[in-house]
Amino acid sequence: MKISQQLFTEITSSGTLEVSIREVKIPEPKAHEVIVKIEAAPINPSDMWPMFGPANLEEASVNPEKTRMTAPVHKTMLPRIKSRLDQVLPIGNEGAGKVVAAGDSPEAQALLGKTVGVLTGSMYSEYCCVPLQACMVHKETTTPREAASSFVNPLTALAMIETMGAEGHSALVHTAAASALGQMLNKVCIQENIAIVNIVRNQEQANILSKLGANYICDSSKESFKADLYQAIKETGATLAFDAIGGGNLVSDILSTMERVGSEDTLGFNTYGSETSKQVYIYGGLDFSPTVLNRAYGMTWGIGGWLLMRSLGKLTPERVAELYKKVANEITTTFASNFTQELSLKEALTPETIIKYNAKKTGEKYLINPSKN
Repeated sequence: MKISQQLFTEITSSGTLEVSIREVKIPEPKAHEVIVKIEAAPINPSDMWPMFGPANLEEASVNPEKTRMTAPVHKTMLPRIKSRLDQVLPIGNEGAGKVVAAGDSPEAQALLGKTVGVLTGSMYSEYCCVPLQACMVHKETTTPREAASSFVNPLTALAMIETMGAEGHSALVHTAAASALGQMLNKVCIQENIAIVNIVRNQEQANILSKLGANYICDSSKESFKADLYQAIKETGATLAFDAIGGGNLVSDILSTMERVGSEDTLGFNTYGSETSKQVYIYGGLDFSPTVLNRAYGMTWGIGGWLLMRSLGKLTPERVAELYKKVANEITTTFASNFTQELSLKEALTPETIIKYNAKKTGEKYLINPSKN
């Protein structure tokens, strides 16, 4: 039985975050399991809250061996995360590597030597033992680095389109749209001739999407933002939005603009607004401030949370398999990811590096290679 180095996180009830490298035993794979040597695992925004919680990373420190990072968590924040206190938890939603051992089943044996993307929640590890269902098989020419982001961003983009179709919408709005996910979503929408309204925060982000061929880009830093958003929603007929930000007035502004477009031709007394359904899904939390709703969008609207895995759970296994195949076929084109820096497990624990990747800057994405060094 081999030993694997793996990252774990813990927040104690006394108010200390500890992210540490620990040794774990690699079990023998069961019939329908494989052992994957992980060579690339991205640090996604969805990894950072499980990894760090509400710790004050400005006061983080690391031990001399660089195997344990600690940071304080303010006592007032502990009730918010009561369910995870004093638990040592694995981290890392997704990653990719080579299958180096397999169980006895023909399906498992067929994966030996292949590059696979893996989704388990414990990817910051040299090796992992996973069931076949957790693997996405890639082409022989695809490298682990190319396959590292096979799940979270590609499948989120595809699942958003599935949600749009299932709910009867024909166009959509996306915020924080110059992100890696936003760029993939634009590529898919261009492929499928779907109108998408992109909301960005500055001209640099607008330029990123312009180069991809995006037709509707609204810069929230401009004075003309609301007018631009109105025109874009009017031209596309978008009645669905996916919001990565969460806090502030943007969700309300989107709904109000949809209502303005939907009711502009209404005659007579209009008490309850347009009859057209308007829906915003909040799927991220770039802004943790309250979501402010200024009720100026009638009575036919909805706001809810949206999660990838729950959305995929509404699809048939056959449809999910089709989405997996599309991602694997287009992982170097439509769903390609670029990484700013490749980190070892120890490098991922250094406070100065944590500050960089926890900033979640557009165009910057970090990768952990547990086998490095």
